[in-house]
Amino acid sequence: MFAHQRGKIRVTVALSVVALAFGAGAAHAAPKSTAWPGGSKVAVADGSGVFGKNLSGLSFESPQVLWAIDNGPSKLYRLVPDGAKWRPDTANGWGKGKSLHYPGGSGDPDTEGVVSTPDGVFASTERDNDNGDTSKPGILRFDTSGSGKSINATAEWDLTADLPSVDPNKGFEAIAWVPDSALTARKFRDERTKAVYDPAKYPNHGTGLYFAGLEANGKIYAYALDQSGKKYTRVATIDSGFSTIMDLEYEASTGHLWAECDNNCKGHTTTLDINANGTFAVSAEYDRPSGMSNYNNEGFAISPNCVNGSKQVVWSDDDNDDNHALRTGTLNCK
Repeated sequence: MFAHQRGKIRVTVALSVVALAFGAGAAHAAPKSTAWPGGSKVAVADGSGVFGKNLSGLSFESPQVLWAIDNGPSKLYRLVPDGAKWRPDTANGWGKGKSLHYPGGSGDPDTEGVVSTPDGVFASTERDNDNGDTSKPGILRFDTSGSGKSINATAEWDLTADLPSVDPNKGFEAIAWVPDSALTARKFRDERTKAVYDPAKYPNHGTGLYFAGLEANGKIYAYALDQSGKKYTRVATIDSGFSTIMDLEYEASTGHLWAECDNNCKGHTTTLDINANGTFAVSAEYDRPSGMSNYNNEGFAISPNCVNGSKQVVWSDDDNDDNHALRTGTLNCK
């Protein structure tokens, strides 16, 4: 969401983002939040004035590559370590980020979330900024291997028809990818078939499901996306019990699906796990680290690498407070 629009557009103030519960049933009460399960200290993780406002989603490709996405004008950054900070990669035209477009080169997609997967880099969108009064929630796939200054999506899934009518600035804010192997191991339930999820029923869907968080209602929708583009199947509809969501992050080492909320709910996060019924349920709710102010954090990513008992966590601040958009802390390994 654009930082300068927040005060005019948001009417409902979110209290928190909590567990995923299968189906569209009644909301479940959140557990009492506890202290952040990592270090209390948080440090600036970018140079002054590098990104400006509107930096939104984050996703680790590896411990040495962090993807960051800007929602307006749409831009993708490939970040690499610079001592204790992160900076744009200077190779292959990434120095100032790359502009993003819909397939064929049209438009300026309002890219809010990003996730790196074996099938490519995917972004969740709210609308086309060139037609900002019209809602267009969807998912785009990008091939990041080229050296050009802009990238056209290689596939698009327009999910407008599958969702309730929403404000143009309250579409898909968050996206995460969960591999089929993790879902089948935990007997994840498919709401369409009313049985344990079977990847074979979704030909050409890639290697996992995509979980997209809708800002308008706080619900999360899990999709099998036909990798040829356009076609999709909703596999789960998940009610968080709260009104908004800002980012999602799958932590492979623990099997947690993390949900993040911004300054409207004091930067709380939750861990979400598949329960005995095959549905996602909250396992914990956490405060933000005590050393971090209540920033408008719209992005949240956890490094896959555990070093000396902890993992690096990176937050992106959409408001670019104090002229910095990235901050980093630690999460205890489990």
